[in-house]
Amino acid sequence: MNKLLILLLLPACLFAQSAKYKQAVALFDQEKYGQAKPLFAALLKDNPDDDKAREYMGDIVAQAKDWEGASEYYEVLVKKHPENANYHFKYGGSLGMLALSVNKFRALTMIDDIKEHFGKAAELDPTHIEARWALVEFYLQLPAIVGGSEKKAQKYADELMKLSPVDGYLANGYIAEHYDRDNETERFYKKAVEIGRSPHTYEKLTEHYEKKGNPEKALATAQESHALNEYNLTNYQIGRITAEYNLKSELGITSLKRFIKNHTVKDRVPLDWAYLRLAQIYKNMGNKASATHYIDMALLQRPDFEEALDEKEQIKKL
Repeated sequence: MNKLLILLLLPACLFAQSAKYKQAVALFDQEKYGQAKPLFAALLKDNPDDDKAREYMGDIVAQAKDWEGASEYYEVLVKKHPENANYHFKYGGSLGMLALSVNKFRALTMIDDIKEHFGKAAELDPTHIEARWALVEFYLQLPAIVGGSEKKAQKYADELMKLSPVDGYLANGYIAEHYDRDNETERFYKKAVEIGRSPHTYEKLTEHYEKKGNPEKALATAQESHALNEYNLTNYQIGRITAEYNLKSELGITSLKRFIKNHTVKDRVPLDWAYLRLAQIYKNMGNKASATHYIDMALLQRPDFEEALDEKEQIKKL
C-alpha cells in the first residue's frame, strides 16, 4: 500500500518540481534575479546534480557582481563537464572579474587559470565568439611581463575575422584603439558598420568619436543608427550625448521620452539613468522645475543613486 502511495505521488512531485523550475526560469528571463535565486537554490538543494540550476545560480550571483560566488558554481560545472566550452568560458570570465577586484598579488596567482579556461573554451568550440573576444581583451589588458601582448590578442582577432567579419573588424578596431592608432581605429569601426549595420557596430563607432572629443560626430552616428535600426537603447544613447555635451536639447528630450515609453527589461540601461539624463538636459536649458521633476523621478526609482543625488545638489543652485 505504501509503495502504491509513493508511485501515485511521484508524478505530482515531478510536476511540482517542473513547475517550480519553469517559474524560476521565467523570473530569470524577466531579470527578476532576486525572486529567481531562492527558487533555483531550493531546486539545487533538492537535487545537487542539477547542472542547469547550478549554472543559473552562477549567472545570478555573477549578475550581482559576486565573482567569488559565481566562480565557485562554475568551477563545479567545469570539473563535472571538462569538455563543455561554455562552462570554461563562464569560469574563466568570473575569475577574470574577480582578479580585477582583489589585491595585485592574488590577481597574479589567477592569471594562469584565467588563460587556461578562456583558451580551453576557444579550443573546445572553434565557433565560440565570446571566448575569443575575452582572449583579445585578456591579452591586451595583461602586462607584458606576465604574458600580455598585441600579437597574442591579434591571433584571436584574426580567428574572429574568419568566424564573423563584423566581430573581426570590431576586434581589430579595439586593438588599434588600445594602442592609440586613431586612423586605424576609425577605419576598422567604419568597416564593421559598413558590412553589419547593427546597433552594436554603430555603438562602437559612436564611443570612438566621443573618446576623440568629437561629440557632434558621435551624435550624428547614433542618429544614423537609430534611423536604420529603431533600436530602443539608441534613444538613450542619443539622449546621453545631448545631456553630457549640451547638444540639441530638444532631440535629447524626445529620444529619452521615447526610450522611457518603449523600455523593457531587455534594455541594458535602467529607467533611473534616463530620468537623470532628462534632468541634466533641463538643467542645461536652465529649466529648474523640469530638472527637479526628473531628478526626483530618478531618485524615486533608486533612492541611493549617487549620481542623481549629486545632480540634485547642482540643480538646487540654478
